Amino acid sequence: MEVHQAAARLKQGDVKGLEVLTRTYYLQAVRTAYLIVQDQALAEDVTQTSLVNLFTKIEQFDETREFRPWFLRIVVNNAISACRKLEKNISLDDDREYSETLAALERLSENGRGPEDDYISAENRQVVWQALEQLTPQQRAAVVLRYYLELSENEIEQELKRPKSTIKWALFSARRKLRQLLKPLHSDDDQPEVVPTNKERI
Repeated sequence: MEVHQAAARLKQGDVKGLEVLTRTYYLQAVRTAYLIVQDQALAEDVTQTSLVNLFTKIEQFDETREFRPWFLRIVVNNAISACRKLEKNISLDDDREYSETLAALERLSENGRGPEDDYISAENRQVVWQALEQLTPQQRAAVVLRYYLELSENEIEQELKRPKSTIKWALFSARRKLRQLLKPLHSDDDQPEVVPTNKERI
């Protein structure tokens, strides 16, 4: 049974559809949750909650769209909620350089490769994994949504319920930290980071 067939069966109340979707996406959901919560048991709990949500929210699924991104968005949102309940959440706005660097975000994105390229192409996955662990839960969520689920900034804004400027700052902070942590993997093609001038400050 294919994924869309399983989703359609689940919409009709057929539990076999849920069984197929669970077998197909359980491990991927756990990995996605773990990227954010950084705890295996909690990631599994988040996945179980997300599967319950899948059952109760399946009517909201648009069958003309892909199932995987829709379901993993549920996982990401539940992972963020789990972090908040454990008081692990760090505000995306909590950075003293916020007002000084927003003007440089677009310029930075135009200057060559970003850490998403490092994330995809890095041969040393352990280094990448350790780098992700250094991000805050919200930064990890933004990275997962942007570079793993390939959502636009507008879509991330809707998912995280934060202003676009805050999303930009979260992604910039994550990109900057990942670039620094992954520097050993690309020592031959380093590029200087764009630093905003006084005129660029908001």
